[in-house]
Order: sequence, then structure tokens, then C-alpha cells
Amino acid sequence: IVSPSGPIGPRDVRPTPTGRIIVEAASGKMPGYVDTGLNLVHVDDVAAGHLLALRHGEIGERYILGGDNVYLRTMLADIAEMVGRPPPRLKIPIAVTYPVAYVAELAARFTGREPFVTLDSVRLASHRMFFDDTKARRALGYVSRPYREAIADAIAWFEALMEEQDRDIMAWAFGRGEPPAHLKGPMFDRLRALDYIRLAPR
Repeated sequence: IVSPSGPIGPRDVRPTPTGRIIVEAASGKMPGYVDTGLNLVHVDDVAAGHLLALRHGEIGERYILGGDNVYLRTMLADIAEMVGRPPPRLKIPIAVTYPVAYVAELAARFTGREPFVTLDSVRLASHRMFFDDTKARRALGYVSRPYREAIADAIAWFEALMEEQDRDIMAWAFGRGEPPAHLKGPMFDRLRALDYIRLAPR
């Protein structure tokens, strides 16, 4: 059994909760942070870890596929540095985020959009989600690259994705081809959130 920690990197189409943190931070939409931490690992290292477990893992054993334990404030500062924005400096008490998450989930029921924060994410953030992957490294030969490389790869992929969507929209606007599928439904809302490419200073 393999248990990935917090995978980040390219091809995060949804995006996942960790990918959404990167998108929101890169777009300057996270003015503050809570005192929490998480374990970040490149998604390609997680994929390689699955193959290593298939080849070398023992039945009944569990292997954590992790990377670096990172405080959220450090992660946000790294993202801000990469996109040329000032890092968030407001430390938000975790207790304050519970009513905010409740209101966000309630509003999402009426708008049909994903809430920007959920009660589940706040409950998780109340604990530092740090993990030790020593067992996987020792037993499987598992390795992971520095988490900053994963963040950089994720940002580059989101930028490339948005540029591709922009080309499709322009082609449709000028009468070439069908309306892009991402202009419809929740996927468009998610892609529109990636608009930090035009907003992030360089």
C-alpha cells in the first residue's frame, strides 16, 4: 500500500487542493495564511514511487511517498517569489476560518461554484500534516526532488494551460472552430481562476 502525501506539479487539471493553493497564491488571492504545514512532493516522484512499490514492496506493508515538510507561510512565500509578488504577511487564527468556510460552502450551494475554502480543509489545516517517508526510501529506493522544483513545474504548467485556452478562445471568437468545451460549466470557472498569468508581475 502506498500513501502519497501532498502531490504537486504539472497536469493538475482540476486542480487539486494543493494545486489550487498554488493558483490562488500565484494570482495574489491569498492575503494571509494559517499556522499549518504540509508535506509537498512532485507528482512525478509519486508516480515513480508507485512503480518502485510494485517491484520491491512487500504485501501488507505501507509506504509513505512524501517529499519535504513545509510550513504554509514558507510555501506561499516561495510561490510569491517565483511570480514576482509580495508574500502574504497576515497570520490568520485558525478559529476565524471556521465561520468563513461555513459561509463559503453555503454560498457555493447557490452559485454552483466550488467554495474557496471548505470546513474539511480547515479541519485538516488545524494540524501540521508532516510525514516521514524514511521507510519508502530505505525499502524501495524511493527518492524525491526538492519541493521548490515541484512548485515551479506546477506554475509553468498552469501558465501553459491558460495560454492554450486563450488561443482556443481567440480562434473561436474569430469564427474558426467550435466553442471550446471549457467555456461551459464548472471547468471554465476553474480555468478562469488560472488568470493570474496576465496579472502576475514579471
